[in-house]
Amino acid sequence: MALLEISEVSKQYTRGGRAFNAVNHASLSVEGGDFISVIGRSGSGKSTLLNMCAGLLEPSGGAVLFEGKDIYDLKDKEVSFFRNAKIGYVPQGMSLLSNFTVLENVCIPWFLFKREGDVEGRAFILLEKVGISRLAASYPKELSGGEMRRAAIARSLVNNPRLLIADEPTGDLDAETTAEIMTLLSRIAGEGTAVLIVTHELDTLSYGNKTYVMDAGNLAPHAA
Repeated sequence: MALLEISEVSKQYTRGGRAFNAVNHASLSVEGGDFISVIGRSGSGKSTLLNMCAGLLEPSGGAVLFEGKDIYDLKDKEVSFFRNAKIGYVPQGMSLLSNFTVLENVCIPWFLFKREGDVEGRAFILLEKVGISRLAASYPKELSGGEMRRAAIARSLVNNPRLLIADEPTGDLDAETTAEIMTLLSRIAGEGTAVLIVTHELDTLSYGNKTYVMDAGNLAPHAA
């Protein structure tokens, strides 16, 4: 059984009185340890697809199965807990909270539902893993773009998710930092956490093991 299975998923919107599919009958299978990249032009439906995979946006049709269960059959609170426990999400742009330290930012998902354990200890270990433990007491305004992205990745991992989803994780980074972030994501996948990203950058595709192309809402395997 696949970790994530999306089957014939569509998302329809209406604009100017006319309906259109932002995502059109897309299907995708993600196994544990996969590193999958979805490429395509802006407006092709990539982010919409990711948000449906993450349980953030209910599809107009089709099914999103995680560990064999359709996540949109769950009640609102159940979906929220599922996302918090099973999926790590790295959104586009800078997403850290400015009034919290880096360590506090990493801890935030832990406190959204009742848990026991040493979250600060775990958060610090994750900051070591992504290479910025020295910045644990710093605030986001003191970090570079690459450092903020590393902190966001650490935050996405604090609840030990089975799937990490990242929307343009290197979109605003220089070439050297892009390579560092992609190497980090590849290592995370190698340790067993599936990674699903969307990207414009074709030179990052070699880090993953599968690539799909999104074009006008249609998803297809990338022809190498």
